[in-house]
Amino acid sequence: MNPIAAQLNEIIEQGNAHLMEMLSSVGRELFFPKGILSQSAEAKQKATRLNATIGIARQGDSAMVLPSVMRSVAGLAPEQSVTYAPSFGIPQLRSTWQKEIYEKNPSLAGKTVSLPVVTNGITHAISIFADVWTDPGDVIVLPEMMWGNYNMIFGVRKKARISQYPIFTETGGYNVEALADCLKKEARENQKITVLLNFPHNPTGYTLTETEADQVVAVLTELAGAGTNVIVVCDDAYFGLFYEDGILKESIFSRLCGCHPRLLAVKLDGATKENYVWGLRVGFITYGAVIDGDAAEVFDVLERKTAGCVRGNISNASHLSQSIVVKSMQDENYQAEKHDRYELLRARAETVKQVLADPKYDSAWDVYPFNSGYFMCIRLKTVEAETLRVHLLDHYGVGLIALGRYDLRVAFSCLEKDDIRTLFDIVHQGIADLTRDTG
Repeated sequence: MNPIAAQLNEIIEQGNAHLMEMLSSVGRELFFPKGILSQSAEAKQKATRLNATIGIARQGDSAMVLPSVMRSVAGLAPEQSVTYAPSFGIPQLRSTWQKEIYEKNPSLAGKTVSLPVVTNGITHAISIFADVWTDPGDVIVLPEMMWGNYNMIFGVRKKARISQYPIFTETGGYNVEALADCLKKEARENQKITVLLNFPHNPTGYTLTETEADQVVAVLTELAGAGTNVIVVCDDAYFGLFYEDGILKESIFSRLCGCHPRLLAVKLDGATKENYVWGLRVGFITYGAVIDGDAAEVFDVLERKTAGCVRGNISNASHLSQSIVVKSMQDENYQAEKHDRYELLRARAETVKQVLADPKYDSAWDVYPFNSGYFMCIRLKTVEAETLRVHLLDHYGVGLIALGRYDLRVAFSCLEKDDIRTLFDIVHQGIADLTRDTG
């Protein structure tokens, strides 16, 4: 083992030995290399005459650039756009995003969390998390309805085993009892369990109620208290898009931080959906845990291991993207702009609910609960989802996502309000077409 990794592991062991038990074999070996990066950083501070350390080209007092490139980067200097960013992410963005996490999650008041480490979007954040914390054969607990890329990352790439539970009760609430039963079953054979919670949920668009959130936290804390090491990964990709009263409008991460020494909370979020910059690929990984002694020192170690994983994976996320995001967050109109877009999406969600209240659809499908996010799902009663999906594409020019045998996902986020009834009427007509053809 590299001596730097061994030294980092000693700090974790002193702060919370259970975290060492949770790390993957790769995670225990990870460190942030000194080498070229640390020497370049030292030279940046002290090489006042000549600096020949970093692998970029310079011309005069600036990075060497093509004018044709910089004409597309208005308002940002070359050092803010075309140079390498730190593998941790640019410091100003990390501190600004952490500040917003505290502002958006009042339950974090008085709690210490790590500085976010920047990733190339939230998908990359999940992949980096998996490298640091997941070994082949580890169990990952997820609901039966889930984003398919979780299986690609955990099941295919990491060779972990995904254990699932039904997401909703028969009456339409979150199935906390099924989650608890799944966890108890897995705890009988596994010392470590990773639980992935995604709210607002993709594909259903569901967020826990306040009561359900309290119940989930209690279940996870009880599991940790019974001696199982629990990693709770909060995929907050659609954070902030909460449209109804009574639902949890914070990340459940904020309630899990500090619950138990055997419980590690990990928040994966990003500017991707929250700030409507999907293609800029700016995501974050933030840690919360019970630490003995200096929490900041242990979190610094986890940040170093995570940044070391980024360094060995893509080197660093785009400097240009990070600069654009932090510059936007510092704009005086930033909050007003976000609220305006939120209201547009909330109005679309409300319109979907109004349209689907029409009893003419009752014989064609059931509606899964939804109260947030980008999506909602319907469960078809008389035709199969893939057959209907292809029929709607071929005959009506309408695109939807088929999930499993009978479920269809609708992304109302990309529909204008006036198109929502039209879409569901076309789906209804498509079902009638297929039913008539087979009847």
